[in-house]
Amino acid sequence: MDFILNGLLQITWQQVVMWAVGGLLIWLAIKKDFEPALLLPMGFGAILVNLPQSGAINQVMAGVGETHGIVQWLFEVGIETSEALPLLLFIGVGAMIDFGPLLSNPKMFLFGAAAQAGIFLTVIAAVLLGFNLTDAASIGIIGAADGPTSILVAQTFGSQYFGAISVAAYSYMALVPIIQPIAIRAVTTKKERQIHMPYNPRNVSKTTRILFPIIVTIIAGIVAPASVSLVGFLMFGNLIRECGVLERLSDTAQNNLAQLVTLLLGITISFSMTAERFVSIQTVMIMGLGLIAFVFDTICGCLFAKVLNLFLKEKINPMVGAAGISAFPMSARVVQKMAIKEDSQNHILMHAVGANVSGQIASVLAGGMILGLVPGMLG
Repeated sequence: MDFILNGLLQITWQQVVMWAVGGLLIWLAIKKDFEPALLLPMGFGAILVNLPQSGAINQVMAGVGETHGIVQWLFEVGIETSEALPLLLFIGVGAMIDFGPLLSNPKMFLFGAAAQAGIFLTVIAAVLLGFNLTDAASIGIIGAADGPTSILVAQTFGSQYFGAISVAAYSYMALVPIIQPIAIRAVTTKKERQIHMPYNPRNVSKTTRILFPIIVTIIAGIVAPASVSLVGFLMFGNLIRECGVLERLSDTAQNNLAQLVTLLLGITISFSMTAERFVSIQTVMIMGLGLIAFVFDTICGCLFAKVLNLFLKEKINPMVGAAGISAFPMSARVVQKMAIKEDSQNHILMHAVGANVSGQIASVLAGGMILGLVPGMLG
């Protein structure tokens, strides 16, 4: 009984707050079906590492010495020292992506680039709020709506706010169907949302599909060397998909590998969600800045399409620009759903998919550029 009472007395209010945060993530995963493969293990892990003297993380015990917890070990091996887990996930993501709609309509590349503007605006805002440049850069990348890239940038820079950044990145990814429609409607008119875009795809040869991931990797290596691991693993996954001789491996990467790594990544991230690290005013600020980054990315994509429409005869539905964020394929589906709601005959899904996969590449390149630029700015 004394042992139980001693455990109860060690519980802090900050730990209780983290139990509530964990419960909220689990509720969103199960009740709302928001990225359950990620939010559920993150939520459960947040509870796991915030129990008094939790055996899931390293502890120093009298008469025993230091014990090694499995969650902390996974974090140190899979993220801290190698970034292996987020990079392995990119193989699965790459294997899921069909770049056909983008290759048949290359101008969609522009929307992937435009929809990353919010990242850099948020970096500036974070610096003005008192965050150092590396933390600000890590916070800004939340706007890419790309969890693995956010994790990799924050960990590479050794950000003390790694947990809050990870939670924000994946939470806003999950909330795409709620946040994006509000941002899109704020900067577009009903008439603009009803613009039809005929889809006349050009045939994309198998040779082009195979060369594309190789060429993108080479270009990324020259333009943004720090992005090679990010872009390379993404494109390697896509090459497995497109080569035509590794169907079983492609299926494994898209399903078994992606699901297993996602599960492990979610519970591993929870190591950085201990109460002493997570419960702070800075966490609230990061969540707010992450939301700003995400909304700005969406708005910038829409506004870029509206600017292009000033010069084009065949107008672009501005909602397609919003799909230029990295949240694939959720953002493309949201845009199509909004288009159908405005006009039941308006099918712009494939245009949105083209912008969406472009956003996946652009967000990874943006992460690589930040990894390369920030150290140079610091001297």
